[in-house]
This record gives sequence, C-alpha cells and structure tokens, in this order.
Amino acid sequence: MAGTVARHVASGHVVGLCDLTAGEMGSNGTVEERLAEAEAARAVLGASWRVNLRLPDRAIGSSTDHARAVASLVRCARPRTVALPYWADRHPDHVRGSELVADAVFSAGLRRFDAEGEAWKPASVCYYFINDHVAPSFVVDVSEHYDAKRQALACHVTQFAPRAADAVATRLTSSRFHQLVESRDAQFGAQVGVAFAEGFVVKHLMTRPDLLSDPPGRA
Repeated sequence: MAGTVARHVASGHVVGLCDLTAGEMGSNGTVEERLAEAEAARAVLGASWRVNLRLPDRAIGSSTDHARAVASLVRCARPRTVALPYWADRHPDHVRGSELVADAVFSAGLRRFDAEGEAWKPASVCYYFINDHVAPSFVVDVSEHYDAKRQALACHVTQFAPRAADAVATRLTSSRFHQLVESRDAQFGAQVGVAFAEGFVVKHLMTRPDLLSDPPGRA
C-alpha cells in the first residue's frame, strides 16, 4: 500500500509505519541492512515516522508481550485508521502479524488492558494485500504516486536484487513478484478507470451520506 501512503502524505496527512520484526530469519540481507532499507523507503514515501518493534521473526504472537507492544504503540500514536495485512496470505508471518495487530488494536481500546498509555480506539481498520487478494471493499487511486511506490520498493535491495556473494534466489528476487504487484494494481485501476489503484478490505459496514457522494476510500 505504498502508493496509498504517498497519496495521504501528499494530501497533508500524518502517516506512521510499523514493522513488527527486523526480518532476522530472512534468506537475504542482514538486520542492519534491512533496517536501513526500511528507513530509506520511509523517506521516499514521506511517512512521518517508522518504528520496528523487533518482535521475533517467525515467532510473531508467541508471547503476550507482543500484543502489549502493539497496543502501546497504538495508544501512543493514536491513529484514526490502522491498515494491516490481509488475513489470508501465503506467508505465515503475514497471517500471524495480521491476527496480532487486529487483536492488539481491539485491546488498545480497553481501558483495563495492561499496556502503556491511555485507551485509544481507531475509527477504522482496513486490510491491504501482499501476496494474495480477493475482491476489495474499496480501492484508492494511486496513479499519481506510483513512481514513489516503485522507488520505495527499490530501496529494499537485499530483498529484490541482493548483491551478496551468498545471496539465494527467493520469490522476491524474481521479476515475477513485481509483476504480481503491478498487474494487480493495474487491474484494480482498470476496473475504476485509472492507471493504478490499491485495494483494501474492511470487515465493517461503510456508510455513505447519500446516493450522490463518493463512498469513503473511493478515489
């Protein structure tokens, strides 16, 4: 959803990014390299901040401390909207991360939940796609910000174009992954008459003020 991040920043909104792990179990790149790449991508997109909770890679949600860490961040940042990975994905960490964040966001709104800060409940939660996708609840036109998305992805050199002598081929090093992302965004865009759009899913009903106004989230 990098295009959506860039679009909101360009519109004057404050956007923050949270990484759950440092990817220490990843096939390519060191933790230090990946942290630097993440920061470079943040700068490209213009997000106000990016934090890494340093939860254990491949063990997300294995401790109750993980939910407290996420809930504490939600209470500190006080977001209007939280976007998290779609709950069905080929990567098990994306699935567990989605479950953890959704649970922690709910808990952050409970005043008796044991986490730092005062209770805070975001107005909405939405899910974005990584590997897999279904029909979205709504899409966001990111055509004008698609170059920023490409540049942000390119910052993650160790994942998409590793140069280390011991680098190994992965799903991400194949050009097919970029093809997957861009073809999906192009398909969503074509369905609403724009070049590129990013899709989102919500579990709650969305209201419209009347039959003439654009629905929330519609480009």
